[in-house]
Amino acid sequence: MGHEALWLLLPIAAWSGWLAGRRGGERRSGERFSRLSQTYFSGLNYLLNEQPDKALEVFLKIAELDSETFETQLALGNLFRRRGETDRAIRLHQDLYSRPKLSAEQRMIALLELGEDYMRAGLLDRAEALYTDLLVIDRHASAALRHLISIYQQERDWNRAIEMAERLRTASGDTTGSLIAQFHCELAEQARARGDTDEARRLAQQALAADPRCVRAHLLLGRLACAAGSHEPAIRHFEKAAEIDPDFLSEILSDLLPSYEALVRPERARAFLDLMMQRDRGVAALLARSAMVEGEQGRSEAVGFLAEHLHQRPSVRGVLKVVDLSFPDESGERAEAIVLIRELLHRLLERKPGYRCNRCGFSPRALHWQCPSCKSWGSIKPVHGVAGE
Repeated sequence: MGHEALWLLLPIAAWSGWLAGRRGGERRSGERFSRLSQTYFSGLNYLLNEQPDKALEVFLKIAELDSETFETQLALGNLFRRRGETDRAIRLHQDLYSRPKLSAEQRMIALLELGEDYMRAGLLDRAEALYTDLLVIDRHASAALRHLISIYQQERDWNRAIEMAERLRTASGDTTGSLIAQFHCELAEQARARGDTDEARRLAQQALAADPRCVRAHLLLGRLACAAGSHEPAIRHFEKAAEIDPDFLSEILSDLLPSYEALVRPERARAFLDLMMQRDRGVAALLARSAMVEGEQGRSEAVGFLAEHLHQRPSVRGVLKVVDLSFPDESGERAEAIVLIRELLHRLLERKPGYRCNRCGFSPRALHWQCPSCKSWGSIKPVHGVAGE
C-alpha cells in the first residue's frame, strides 16, 4: 500500500485519536482511555514511518475496542472498498445497517455506502435496486440519483440515464445539461450507425436543446448534413463547433474543408482559417491554410508561409510539412538524408499521444467523448504543443 493509502488513513488516525481523548474525558475511564490512546499513537507512529499496512491493523484494533462507534466503522468500510476488498466492505456495511441502535439518518448513510460497495464489486443490479428504493426518501434522493446515473452509464442505458439526470436537476438544481447532451449524442450515434439519419438528427437537436455549446452535437449534425449533401448547414455546424472550442479544430477540419470545396467557397475557407490561426493553440489551421497557399501561389510560397509562422509556433508536424514541400523529388545521398529526417520526425509524432484527458491525464490514441479512465465527459481533447496537433 503506497502514499495514496497513507493519506487515506491519516483522517482515520486523527479522528480516532480525538475520539479516544473525548471519550476518555467524558466517561472518566482511565484504563479504557489509556488503552485507546496508546493504540492510537502506535498507529499514528506507523503512519509517520510509512508503514500503512501495520497502521491499518492498529486502527482495526481501535474499531474492535470501540465497536459501537458508527463513524469509525464507516471509515474502515470505505477504506476496505478503496483497497479493493469489496467483500469485506459489504459485510461491514451490512452489519452497520442491521444494528438496532442506529438512527434513521445513520441507517441511510450505511445503505449509500453499501450501494457503492455493490458498484465497485460489479453488482450493478443490487446497487440499482438499493438506490431506486432510496429515491423515495427525499433527503437522499440526490445522492441516489447520482449513483443511478453512474450505473446507467455503465450499462449504456442512455434513456434511463437521461431520465435520472433530469430528475437530479429538478431535485437538487444541479447543472446537468452538458451530461444530458452527451447521453442524447450517444443515442444519436446509435441511430446513425443503424442508418436512421432522421432519428439521429432529432436526437442531436435534443442534445443542443440541453446544451447549446455541445461541440459533439454540432459535429454530429454537420456530418449528417454533409452526408445528405447539405453543405451550407454542415458548414454552419462545423464553424459553430470550432467557435465554441477551437481545441477540436483538428477533428473539425477534415469534415469542414470538403464542404467548402463542394460549394466552391475558397474565400470563406480562407477567412475562417485566418481567424482560427489566431485562436487555435495547435497547427491544424496553419497546415490547412498553407495547403491553400500552395494551391493558389505555389510550393515555395507555402514553404515561406509555414516558415514565417513556425518561428512563432514551433511544431514537428509543421516542420515535417516544410520538409515535404521543400524536398519533393530528391535523389542520391541527399534523398537518403531527407528520408532519415522524415523518419525521425514521424517517430517523434508516433511516440506522443494524440489526445489527453484534462481531468486525469489519460492519453489515448483516439478521441473518446467519455474518458475511459476517470469517466468524465468532454474532457479528452487533442494534444497541442511542439509534438501535438
